[in-house]
Amino acid sequence: MPLAVGTDAPAFTVKDTNGNTVSLSDFKGKTVVLYFYPKDDTPGCTKQACSFRDAQEQYQGKDIVVLGVSADDEVSHQAFTQKFNLNFPLLADTDKSLIQAYDVDGGGYAKRVTYVIDANGKIVHVDANVNTSNHASDILEALGL
Repeated sequence: MPLAVGTDAPAFTVKDTNGNTVSLSDFKGKTVVLYFYPKDDTPGCTKQACSFRDAQEQYQGKDIVVLGVSADDEVSHQAFTQKFNLNFPLLADTDKSLIQAYDVDGGGYAKRVTYVIDANGKIVHVDANVNTSNHASDILEALGL
């Protein structure tokens, strides 16, 4: 079961696509779309990532940060990012600590679940029924934007 709306988002510190250390606290004061996906460069995951890529301007204009998370490592994330020209960070959860903290463990990979975390670190929206093709616009709509 995904974490419930109203829950404090679990803190994290992991490496991103480029090996930079990223923590949830880095985004205090912004809305964070934290989306978990099973694997880089697979059909559904690619559609989902590209939906966020194509909507990135709409997200930036609203002070929203998009972060993709899978158990893939930085090298895999770099190849995926380059192949599809992704314009947002992917987080390398190789030890699956985020996957476990956010209760999206699918047995060795992340279940496809998205959390929207408000400026104060509270989960304000959970999407566990992701339409990979329209996911970015679905999240904006759920936020009333």
